[in-house]
Amino acid sequence: MIDIHSHITFGLDDGAQSLEESIDMAKQAVSEGISTIIATPHHRHPSYNNPKLIVNNKISLINEKLQEAQIPLKVMSGQEIRLFGELAIVLESCNELLTLAESKMILVEFPSYNIPQYTEKLFYDLLVKGFSPIIAHPELNDEIVKNPEKLYQLIKNGAFSQVTAASVAGVYGKKIQHLSLQLIEYQLTHFIGSDAHNLKSRGFKWEKAWSTVDKKLGKDFVDKLNNQAKALISLYEVKKQIPEQIPKKGFYWKT
Repeated sequence: MIDIHSHITFGLDDGAQSLEESIDMAKQAVSEGISTIIATPHHRHPSYNNPKLIVNNKISLINEKLQEAQIPLKVMSGQEIRLFGELAIVLESCNELLTLAESKMILVEFPSYNIPQYTEKLFYDLLVKGFSPIIAHPELNDEIVKNPEKLYQLIKNGAFSQVTAASVAGVYGKKIQHLSLQLIEYQLTHFIGSDAHNLKSRGFKWEKAWSTVDKKLGKDFVDKLNNQAKALISLYEVKKQIPEQIPKKGFYWKT
C-alpha cells in the first residue's frame, strides 16, 4: 500500500528527529502493509522551511540506509506546503517546491482554523498550470468541520483531498471519524495518508484505518482509494468521481 503523507525525514520538522527514528518508522510502516511512502516535511510553515534540495538529500540517505538494512520500503519525495499566495508562481521555478513523487500533484496545508480567502483563485491558477492541489487533512480544519460545503466547492472545482489515517481510525474522536468516513463516501476525499510523525504520539494507525473503511463503507472504497494512490506514484491521471454534498441531516454541525 502507498502512504502519500508522512514526516519520516529526520531532523526537518516535528517528525522523526534522528536517522534511527526514521528507520524505526520505516519498519513500522512495513509491518502495517506500506510498501511506498512519500516523505512530506512541512514547508513554508510558520516554524519550518524545507526546500527541495534539503528534502531530497535526506530522502536519498534514508533510502540508502533502508537498502542496507534490507527493509522493503521505498521513500519518495514531497512536501506538505502551507498555502501561500505566490505558490503557483514559485512552483514553476522548480527550485524550491516539490510535487508528490514527481507527479503533477502537490500536498497543501490550510491553517488549522480557516481557509485563506485567496484559496479558490490560487487553486484555479494551479489547475491552469497543470498542477492539482491535494488538501491535507480537511477533516481537522475548523472551517470545514463547521461547513463541509466549503470543501465540496473546492473539490467540485478540481481540487483533491487526503484524510488522515488516525482520523479514520477514531483517534480524534467519533465525530471526526464520522466526518472522515463521510468525506470518503461522498467523493470529497481521494487518499488516506498516515501523517505519521513518530511511533509514540502520532503513529501510522494504518491497519485500523483501512479496516474501518472496509467495515463501514466496503471493499470497493478500499480498492478505489488504493488505486488512486497507485495512479499518483505511477504518474497516471488520478481519476475521481463527481463529488456530492453531505446531507445536513446526516452531519454533525459544529457550533
